[in-house]
Amino acid sequence: MTYRNPPTTPRKSATFDDYTLSEIRRAAATGIYDIRGAGAKRKLPHFDDLLFLGASISRYPLEGYRERCDTSVVLGARHAKKPIELKIPITIAGMSFGSLSGPAKEALGRGATIAGTSTTTGDGGMTEEERGHSKTLVYQYLPSRYGMNPRDLRRADAIEIVVGQGAKPGGGGMLLGQKISDRVAQMRNLPKGIDQRSACRHPDWTGPDDLEIKILEIREITDWEKPIYVKIGGARPYYDTALAVKAGADVVVLDGMQGGTAATQEVFIEHVGQPTLACIRPAVQALQDLGMHRKVQLIVSGGIRNGADVAKALALGADAVSIGTAALVALGDNDPRWEAEYNELGTTAGAYDDWHEGKDPAGITTQDPELAARLDPIAAGRRLANYLKVMTLETQTIARACGKNDVHNLEPEDLCALTVEAAAMAQVPLAGTGWIPGKGGF
Repeated sequence: MTYRNPPTTPRKSATFDDYTLSEIRRAAATGIYDIRGAGAKRKLPHFDDLLFLGASISRYPLEGYRERCDTSVVLGARHAKKPIELKIPITIAGMSFGSLSGPAKEALGRGATIAGTSTTTGDGGMTEEERGHSKTLVYQYLPSRYGMNPRDLRRADAIEIVVGQGAKPGGGGMLLGQKISDRVAQMRNLPKGIDQRSACRHPDWTGPDDLEIKILEIREITDWEKPIYVKIGGARPYYDTALAVKAGADVVVLDGMQGGTAATQEVFIEHVGQPTLACIRPAVQALQDLGMHRKVQLIVSGGIRNGADVAKALALGADAVSIGTAALVALGDNDPRWEAEYNELGTTAGAYDDWHEGKDPAGITTQDPELAARLDPIAAGRRLANYLKVMTLETQTIARACGKNDVHNLEPEDLCALTVEAAAMAQVPLAGTGWIPGKGGF
């Protein structure tokens, strides 16, 4: 009698998984690297790896419906004559007109204004829709200089000098020709329908000394009224934060690798930079070492999704957070109502990231007039305002549970970590112990 082994279930490689195999085949067939938008999709240590230690006997909680918990924040009081005062510590990140449609930019401005916070222009200049509907507008000053002019610098409420972005620190952005409409081309002073590549560094400075000169130039142009932000990607947060402060920044914006982008190489998005969670404590330490924590404000971005994320970023030392991808979802991006059209594009709602192609069924990441007309900026602005309200209420709920009457009073002592990696990155104890990796404890 012949003995046969029973059949086994085929086992696929964890290293060469289905996605990796498909990418190898795509690269072999096309000879070009993949470009996409959005942020990192790999699993990374994130805010979900932290938990709050609510008040009990050793801490006294606040009553949610009777005791005040403040959420307001002032940004840029270090040097600016007119610092920004926001009702909530959640701002809207820079996303360009070109990457986004005109109605989407208007909706962002409307929603931010209702919620009492700021929005940011992004690459490509300032649109009238955004300026007209944003009570507080931050103007991005990027290496490309697309759309940059002294008039708009003066019309803005703050200036954000972009040195790096979390999705692609050290790399420039992309805006492909299909999204270069007549209006986008005019604003950027470049040909219609031709791919545009933003520079990876500013053309007129190469280091912190030159950055200091540039900050002074902008202060003179704006009569020292506007706060000057410096945005850095999450690569070397301690040194980059310290150098930005020494160059004269009023605010540092720190963007981790979960931050999104309109379009860049996938290899950048997934393999360059550090997780947001790993970046906050070194940046805060730099501010503390310089005696500038809370004097120079820190805004954290990259994968912020809910009030718990906001509260955790504030507890780790941030003054505010910034949202991009989440804001687009609130407007209506990746909405299942367009599932059939996402399927026609070869994707599905929740996974659509081909923003550079300009075919977004939701009318948000497109310059197609018919698609853009699908987005009602008034209704979308209300949705964004609702989302910001919920995030703020969630942040307050957690702060009160920790006994805080101001969300900015949250501190690392209110946190513990679920994993050794998160404990090391956030410099808080591993849950159930007093042990912080690298610092000892029990």
